[in-house]
Amino acid sequence: MAAEIPVLLPKLTMAATEATFVDWIVPDGARVAEDDALYTVETEKVETEIASAASGVLRYGSVEPGQVYDVGTQVGVIEQDS
Repeated sequence: MAAEIPVLLPKLTMAATEATFVDWIVPDGARVAEDDALYTVETEKVETEIASAASGVLRYGSVEPGQVYDVGTQVGVIEQDS
């Protein structure tokens, strides 16, 4: 069985409690390597690419581009081969 590593919306600044999910950089189902850019978020008018914490296959969660989410929201998973 494949392990699933959650992809979470990170806390980018000390004051950040939420961020706008801008869009995915890689397609759903794509194989990614650790440190590959996965998606972009915006906080305080600054866009930041968020890197993968693990290698595997990216599966999107139920987030929508342009919507604001709390820090720690799960935006997807990385499926790792067992």
